[in-house]
Amino acid sequence: MSDTSLIDELPGELLMWVLIISELLVFGAGLIAFMGVRLTDPAGFAEAQSHLYRTGAALNTAVLVTSGYLAAQALHWRQIARRASARMALIAAAALGVVFLIIKSAEYADKAAQGITYETHPFFLFYYLLTGFHAAHVLAGVGILLLVAWRDDTRNIEAGAQFWHMVDLVWIMLFPVIYLLG
Repeated sequence: MSDTSLIDELPGELLMWVLIISELLVFGAGLIAFMGVRLTDPAGFAEAQSHLYRTGAALNTAVLVTSGYLAAQALHWRQIARRASARMALIAAAALGVVFLIIKSAEYADKAAQGITYETHPFFLFYYLLTGFHAAHVLAGVGILLLVAWRDDTRNIEAGAQFWHMVDLVWIMLFPVIYLLG
């Protein structure tokens, strides 16, 4: 019988896992509320959803998944002493985070040009809250990735990659529910 617990077996930092779980619970609660309110007006939600730019959201999905891959590669490369490669991968992952934010900003600008605000329909209240909160996490993640590229020991990269994968996971949950669910 081993003296280690499941918590001891988790990769990375315990407090990062606490943060990740709490963030997933917040986003999960938001998505559950979205789905609950959607049940009260499925036709209105479908009409509101038709104003979204699904191609841009799909592109953003590819951008974040690629960025997550680069963050994972950075950890691997740092573990095998390819420090320059690890740093470049972290910088590239952060740059893709900026690309995500540019695409998301263009989407928000398009909604503003159409006169669509959070008051237009309950769908857009959830849309702006959930995607805006996610965008704030992307911005924080970009800063974290750049910080760990500078302070690039394995533990820092692992913690940064953990956070970045949470950002990816949240988008993987948001994308189908907000953009695709009909």
